[in-house]
Amino acid sequence: MFLTTEEVLEYLQVNLRTVYRLIKAGKIPAVRVGRQWRFRKRDIDAWLDTQRTNIGPAVPVAAAPVAPAPHVRHRVLVVDDEASIRDLLSKTLALAEYEVDTAPDATSALDRMRSNAYDLMIADLKMPGMDGLTLIRQAKRINAEMPVIIITGFSTESSAIEAVNLGVAGYLTKPFRVPQVLAAAAKALGAPAA
Repeated sequence: MFLTTEEVLEYLQVNLRTVYRLIKAGKIPAVRVGRQWRFRKRDIDAWLDTQRTNIGPAVPVAAAPVAPAPHVRHRVLVVDDEASIRDLLSKTLALAEYEVDTAPDATSALDRMRSNAYDLMIADLKMPGMDGLTLIRQAKRINAEMPVIIITGFSTESSAIEAVNLGVAGYLTKPFRVPQVLAAAAKALGAPAA
């Protein structure tokens, strides 16, 4: 089965420039058909598998700062009431060598935090029930040192100021790009930039 460039962009959740860089670097096999590229899905899957099991430093899937090498896999908790956002972030972070758990709301996130240790939390600002800022306050009681990245589609100056006062490590507005999330995660965890 062959994929078009657009299908590969969606499948890998990266931008066009990143796909061209990966082709040029010989990281993902591609066949030129006329003026367009075609990708064999099994080749893409095989390449992704080699990235997941890579013993050396992680390969940048989205040409952003890279996750730590597999022996230092950071654990990330993604909290968002939108399943599509949770899935996108989970897949992206997992491909970048993070261990990822998800929660659909703040209460579930706090339950997970009480039974698991996390190195980073990425949380939506507006969720039904407990909002992201309240979640951060509660989470800091469980793990005061854990960095937090806020993602929101409803940014206001007051929420941004309150987030900064709570010590968030990053504040991303939707729609965000995958490289922004990976860069924010790497920065929050103190990973070196690629």
